Amino acid sequence: KSGGLIHHRPLGPRAPRIGTNEWLRIGSTFHSLHAIAAEASPVRLPGNKNPSGADDGIEEIEAGGLVLRCLQTRTGVKFVITAEPGTPDLDLVLREIYVLYADCALKDPFYELEMPIRCELFTQGVDALIERVEKGSSKQR
Repeated sequence: KSGGLIHHRPLGPRAPRIGTNEWLRIGSTFHSLHAIAAEASPVRLPGNKNPSGADDGIEEIEAGGLVLRCLQTRTGVKFVITAEPGTPDLDLVLREIYVLYADCALKDPFYELEMPIRCELFTQGVDALIERVEKGSSKQR
């Protein structure tokens, strides 16, 4: 919600290995850009519940060798994933991570909102999801 980072980790062997401070900077910068894009957008997108204009912000950034995809929930929590261009079903992956977050982290009585997720069940669920996605994308190649 405020640009804080509650969970990050490399999800593949080719993912960049950068430190926590760099991830925090990336999360904070993306949060700011997302907020600016939402305010600056002159178009109200379909399904937007905000009566004063667009509240969707940035959904995808594609660059040479990188796709960044964002899912913002109605509560303001953003889920962001980076992948290689052409990676299929990133929206589905983000929605499944959101379900894992709701089922594992939010139901953990020791988890506090906007604090780092230290729930092993969530981590295992994300690992299993990414493994499924990687197996599916390797079959398509």
